[in-house]
Amino acid sequence: MEQTKVISHRGGNATLPCKFHREFSSGTDNSPKTRIKWTKLTTDYLKEIDVFVAMGNHKKSYGSYHGRVFLQEASDRDASLVITDVTLDDYGKYKCEIIEGLEDDTGVVTLDLQGVVFPYFPRMGRYNLNFQEAQQTCQNEDAVIASFDQLYDAWRGGLDWCNAGWLSDGSVQYPITKPREPCGGKDTVPGVRNYGLRDKEKGRYDVFCFTSNYKGRFYYLIHPTKLTYDEAVQACLKDGSQVAKVGQMFAAWKLMGYDRCDGGWLADGSVRYPISRPRRRCSPDEAAVRFVGFPDKKHKLYGVYCFRTYN
Repeated sequence: MEQTKVISHRGGNATLPCKFHREFSSGTDNSPKTRIKWTKLTTDYLKEIDVFVAMGNHKKSYGSYHGRVFLQEASDRDASLVITDVTLDDYGKYKCEIIEGLEDDTGVVTLDLQGVVFPYFPRMGRYNLNFQEAQQTCQNEDAVIASFDQLYDAWRGGLDWCNAGWLSDGSVQYPITKPREPCGGKDTVPGVRNYGLRDKEKGRYDVFCFTSNYKGRFYYLIHPTKLTYDEAVQACLKDGSQVAKVGQMFAAWKLMGYDRCDGGWLADGSVRYPISRPRRRCSPDEAAVRFVGFPDKKHKLYGVYCFRTYN
């Protein structure tokens, strides 16, 4: 079977195609039962994650896929898998195996997600996260750690970032579109620079996170005064929301064209603002999420961005 790619987004549905290729001669009523198995491939080629198995009327889904996956069964020869309510973790390569007696067919399908990659470092500064902390940090920001393919696509879309960050395969890389002295030299070619695989415990870098569509409302809270961090948290709660996460701001900016020239608190204690229409005083040269910093939470006053989840 040829490899195929399916594109979806968080909260959407995806159908991963898989068809039986062999035709059987007539009179196959007593042919052995067909077993259909779907697994997710990982960067460790020896390890696959069970997703779904079907044999006759017996069907079973596993782990985080439980209750979200079923066979399309559009025809007798259709083993396509439907994934509902797609999550960020569903991104990746899936293997379909059709086993009929001693014969079997396999195929690989890539599930890609629409979304946005963003670089991240915590309050304590750059190059402070080991691999596990990097994974957790992205989760805290309503995101997952980005794959190389996701970072590569972001680089092709113009992402330029001079600090190296973890990716999901345990490598450390960074995207350069405008070569310059501090970022590998100004005579080098643009590209994704690769530090290779690093020690997941001892290595300390930034991280590249990936997020996609969300079910909710991201907004700047109109408030009569500027706020300390704690006041910002309370103001969002009073409005029936929570302080927005960095990933939610990037998703609103990239996927919905959100634009606001006011610095506002986010849940991690940073202050940022999203500009999709560059203009003087806001972000003159580029559409970007502008980073103000991690100000003193008790004494610095800013607006706040809130997020309300839709059920």
